[in-house]
Formats: sequence, structure tokens, C-alpha cells
Amino acid sequence: MNFATAFQLLLGHEGDFSDHPADPGGKTRFGVTEAAAREFGYQGDMRELPVDVAQQVYLHRYWKPVGAEDLPPGIRYIMFDAAVNSGPRQATLWLQRALGVEVDGIIGPKTLKAAYGQDMNALRMRLLAQRLRFMTGLNNWPAFSRGWARRVADLMEA
Repeated sequence: MNFATAFQLLLGHEGDFSDHPADPGGKTRFGVTEAAAREFGYQGDMRELPVDVAQQVYLHRYWKPVGAEDLPPGIRYIMFDAAVNSGPRQATLWLQRALGVEVDGIIGPKTLKAAYGQDMNALRMRLLAQRLRFMTGLNNWPAFSRGWARRVADLMEA
């Protein structure tokens, strides 16, 4: 899977404009927070954030930081999606725990070698279990649990 395909899948999960009171990100469009949009130079109303700005945010803040292009194809989207929801570092920690390698938050040669040596279905399930376990402990789990659980279920079926 390449970034363009992953981005289109992600838009299906993220939706359009939102300003949910329980979301610490505040105003978002396509899942991009106002702070992230401003970081990438967007100064307009979040309801009108162009999709190409969102695409640049996702490429540079999430896809590249988890080294998605270097990961086995079977976990690229899972890692990208995890980085979007919880940050690239947290996604990397989940991957390393799922692999049973040193947990240092850096996807380097050892982590990649371990990832390529795994049964992808088993790795996907362990990675998603790490993610779900983490999310259930978040303060805003009650507000977003249904959507997050569905998202993880979708990733399990993909």
C-alpha cells in the first residue's frame, strides 16, 4: 500500500468537520486539528480546510515518521492509522511491543528485520491488541469508544 491509497482509506474513517467537546484536538477537518493545519500554513476557517493541506499534514506528520514505506505492506496502513490516532511514537511503541523487540520508540533496522520475519496476521492482531488496550485507558474512551472500537474492528477485517 502506498500513501495515496492509505490517505483515501483514512479519509473514510476521519470524516469531515468536527468540533467535539471531548476531543482534545478541538476543531478538525478530515481529522486534521486546527493546530496541525496552522503548522502547515493554513490560516482559513477549519470548515474549509482543503483536502490537499490535509494530505500534506498526514504525509509529513504520520506516514513518514513511522517509516510506512519501509514497513511490511501488511502493517503499513495499521501503523499509519495508529500514528494518526495516537501519534507516531506511540504507534512505534505498540509495534515494538507486538514484535517483542527493544522498546525504544525508533523504527530502525532491528525493528524492521523483526517485522519482516513475522506472520503478518499474527503481528496485525498483536499490534491492534496493543492499540485497543491503550485506548480503553484514555479519559475520553467513554465519548469515543464506539467509533474507536469499530475502527479497530475494521482494521482486523481488512
